[in-house]
Amino acid sequence: MPARMAQDPAVRPLPVPAELKQRLPLSEALQLQVDCQRQAIRNCLNGSDSRLLVITGPCSLHDEVAALDYGRRLAALNEELSDRLLIVMRAYVEKPRTHIGWKGLAYDPERNGTGDMALGLERSRQVMLDLIALGLPLATEALNPLAMLYLDDLVSWTAIGARTTESQTHREMVSHLPMPVGLKNGTDGSISTAVNAMISARHSHHTLGVDCHGRIAMLDTPGNPDTHLVLRGGRGITNYDANSIAIARKALADAGCNTRVLVDCSHDNACKQHERQLDIALQVVDQRRNTPEILGVMLESYIEAGNQKMDGELVYGKSITDPCLSWAQTDGLLREMHARLG
Repeated sequence: MPARMAQDPAVRPLPVPAELKQRLPLSEALQLQVDCQRQAIRNCLNGSDSRLLVITGPCSLHDEVAALDYGRRLAALNEELSDRLLIVMRAYVEKPRTHIGWKGLAYDPERNGTGDMALGLERSRQVMLDLIALGLPLATEALNPLAMLYLDDLVSWTAIGARTTESQTHREMVSHLPMPVGLKNGTDGSISTAVNAMISARHSHHTLGVDCHGRIAMLDTPGNPDTHLVLRGGRGITNYDANSIAIARKALADAGCNTRVLVDCSHDNACKQHERQLDIALQVVDQRRNTPEILGVMLESYIEAGNQKMDGELVYGKSITDPCLSWAQTDGLLREMHARLG
């Protein structure tokens, strides 16, 4: 008989998705809430809901206490503004890195480089459950398709980033996801990659994947009809102006895709200057009077403005990844957007 293979110390088994979901379940009442919030976003996409979609929150979650603090503030503001704004909170627990760096709560929850993913996935799921209990719909970026298996039932809107929109694996994953998905234009500012991804994702695929019990399986994906383009600029190019949006909408129409677009007010559109989000968001709202196909905006926002390095004692409620607007700036901005939409 062959000798028993020793466990590779570099391989650390994780609970399968079904186990974590059973340990930290989504109640029937909250599952109904998530289903209704997904449908509300779909209604914005198909034009039957005229509200502006606003996806706002920390660049990444690293402190669950601060995340819930922000979530409570956002939930209270949402109660005031929900007649004209459909507010969704960013709950990003994975972060793409250009080179190296902290990869997010799901991967390194203690931020010490040990990479305890078992703890990270558990903490990520728990904080998302706590945020949903506040009544908020959640948004996240799907970076690793396997990580998404642990969280997919909690998310109302998903982003595919500029670096991964071209990936066939991610297009097939989107084809299998049960919520609306925004695909960002490429890092060079071009939209063709995202348009091609939308075409691919709306179709069914036969793809290699993993089931909820951790078994490798062939998946027959149903296709996702609820994709849309996210304009985020790229390499010195901004694309939130009226002409850029008109060009993007024509390309989408020519490809038979949904022509509603969402503007990312951060990243290259803001030229990496987080306070520019304030002006960009208001410009987009003003454009919407003549272009109702503008779906909404994305903002990076936390309790304190800017960002900080992970060295030493951290400032409460301040981003450790991209710089964010402060809560005071966010509160004022959303109220002004609401007023202008009236």
